[in-house]
Amino acid sequence: MSSESIVSTKSISLNHTQAPPRRRLHLLPYLLILPIILYEGVMIVYPIAQGIYGSFTRIELASNRPPEWIGLANYDRMIHDPAFWMVMRTTLIYTGLVIVVSIVAGLFTALLFNRAFRFRSWFRAALMMPWAFPEIPVVIIFIWILNPQFGVVNILARMVPGITSNPQWLLVPNLAMGWMVLISAWKAFPFYSLVILAALQSVPQDLYEAAKVDGANAFQLFRHITIPGIATTLELLVVLASIFSFKQFTIIYLMTGGGPSGATETIVVRIFNTAFRFYDYSYATAIGVAGFIVSLVIAFFFIVLQARRARENA
Repeated sequence: MSSESIVSTKSISLNHTQAPPRRRLHLLPYLLILPIILYEGVMIVYPIAQGIYGSFTRIELASNRPPEWIGLANYDRMIHDPAFWMVMRTTLIYTGLVIVVSIVAGLFTALLFNRAFRFRSWFRAALMMPWAFPEIPVVIIFIWILNPQFGVVNILARMVPGITSNPQWLLVPNLAMGWMVLISAWKAFPFYSLVILAALQSVPQDLYEAAKVDGANAFQLFRHITIPGIATTLELLVVLASIFSFKQFTIIYLMTGGGPSGATETIVVRIFNTAFRFYDYSYATAIGVAGFIVSLVIAFFFIVLQARRARENA
C-alpha cells in the first residue's frame, strides 16, 4: 500500500472518530422574548386563571372570609338565568350588525379611495379621523348630537314630513340599539377601510385588464377578481370586528348604560353591572368566563378557516 493511501485512510478514520461540533446556545433570542413572556404571564394569563378560579367560588368582599369553593353553582345559575340569555342575544345582534355595517362601509370607502382622483391623500387622512378619536370624546359629541332638545339629529328629523315631536333616540329600545351600532361602526370602519385598501393594491392589475378584454363588466370584475383577491383579508377583518365589537364597553356604557330596559346591555356591560353595581363578583366572573369561551371559539374558527385555505392553496 502506498504512503498516500495510508495517509488518506488515517484521515478518514480520524474524521469518523471525531466528535460532531457542539452547537452554541444563543441566549440573545431568549432574553429578547423574556419581557414579552413575563408581561403576558402577569397581565393576561394570571388574571385569566384567577377569573376562572373565581367563577368556582363565592366571593364576598364585604366580609373578611376567604373565597368559598362552590363548584359549578355559578354556572348552573347562569344557564338557568333568562337575563343571561337575553344579554347573549343582545350581544350577538349588536356584534353581527356592527360587523356588517363596518365591513361594508370599509369595503365601499376602500374601493372609492383605490381610484385616482384629486386630493386623494387628503381624503384618506380625513377618513382615519373617526378611528383616531378617543372613545370618550366621541361619546360626548354624540350625546350632544342626539340630545332630544337641541341635538342636530332632531333638527334634521323635524324636517321630515310627519315628525312633529323630538324623537328620544336613546330612550326607545330599537332606536338606541341602532345608534349604538352606527356609532360603533363609525368609530371602527376607517381601520377596516385602510386594511382593505392595502389588500386591493396587492391584487394584480393584469387580471383586470385581461377580464376587460374578455368583455367583463364592473360587477363581474368585483365578484370574480376583487372579492377572491381580498377574501383572506375580509375573513381576518370579520374575526377582528367580531372580537372588537364583542368586547365593546365604553361607547355602550357611557351612552346608555345598557338601557333602556336592557335593550343595549351586552355581555361586557352585564359583567360590569353585576360586579360593580350589584357586587356579585362570583357570578360576574362566571359570565366573564362564558364571554371568554365565545371569543376563543371565534378565534378557533378563524384558525381552522385559515388552515383549510392554506391546504387548498398548497
